[in-house]
Amino acid sequence: MTETVPRTSQREQARMAHPSDPAQPMVRFDKVTKSYGAYVVLDQLDLDIASGEKVAIIGPSGSGKTTVLRMLMTLERINGGVIWVDGEPLTSMPRDNGLVPADARHLRRMRGKIGMVFQHFNLFPHMTALKNCMEAPCTVLNLSKAEAEARGRELLAMVGLGDKLNHYPAQLSGGQQQRVAIARALAMRPKVMLFDEVTSALDPELVGEVLNVIRKLGSELDLTMLMVTHQMGFAKEFADRVCFFYGGRICEQGPPEKIFGSPENERTRQFLSAVLEAA
Repeated sequence: MTETVPRTSQREQARMAHPSDPAQPMVRFDKVTKSYGAYVVLDQLDLDIASGEKVAIIGPSGSGKTTVLRMLMTLERINGGVIWVDGEPLTSMPRDNGLVPADARHLRRMRGKIGMVFQHFNLFPHMTALKNCMEAPCTVLNLSKAEAEARGRELLAMVGLGDKLNHYPAQLSGGQQQRVAIARALAMRPKVMLFDEVTSALDPELVGEVLNVIRKLGSELDLTMLMVTHQMGFAKEFADRVCFFYGGRICEQGPPEKIFGSPENERTRQFLSAVLEAA
C-alpha cells in the first residue's frame, strides 16, 4: 500500500515557508495511519512534540509504540497522513502548493536530523568502538578522518567510555555496547534522538549505567527525545510527558505525575497496575 500524500493546508504551507519557527513542534504526527492489510497499527495518530521535550511512550505489546519510532527513521512507510520534523515533511516534499513523495536527497537530509538507538546495539563487530562512531560521519557527512575521530573520542568520553576506544564490541559488556551505540547516534549531530527499549536486552545490573547516560544527555544536550520503555520508574523521573498507547491510538497523555499518580483512563490504570505488580 502506498503512502497517501495530501494537499497542504494554509497552515502547513506557512510551516514549510518558516521551518525554523520556534513556535512549531520539532516533531508532528498529523493524522498518521499505518496498517498491514486489515491490521491497523496506528489509527489517525496526532502527536506534537516540542523542541527539547522528552517524551516517554508506554503501552502493551502491539500498541504501535515502536512503529512510531520506526516511521520517524523511515524504516516503515506510512499509509496516510504526514510526519513533520523540524518544520519539514519527513517522507514527502513540497511542490506546486502540495506534497509529493520525497526524493532520495530529501530523505537523506531529513534522516540526518534523527538518531536512533535500538534494543540490540547493531554495532559493526569488526570495528572498534571509535571506528563505529567514525564510520557514518565520514561516509554520510563527509567529515575528514581527523574530524570524525575527534568527534568520536569526545562522545565516547561523554558516555564514560574514553578508555575503551580501541575495544571491539565482543570485548565490551552489553551496557558498554549500548553506550557505544548512543555515542554513534550522537556522532551524526541529530536534533531528535529515539530510544527503543534500549535496556530490554541488558542484564538487570547493567540497566542503570545506560539510563544514567540518557539522563546526562537530557541535562547537557539540547535534544528532543522520544523513548519507548518499560522502565516506569525512569519514565516517571525523566520524561516531561508520558503517552500511553493502546490499539494504535494515544489513550492518555500528560505529565508523569498525572499518568502514574492519577490516570483517568481505565486501560491506563490496568496496564500500570499489571506492570508495577510484575516489577
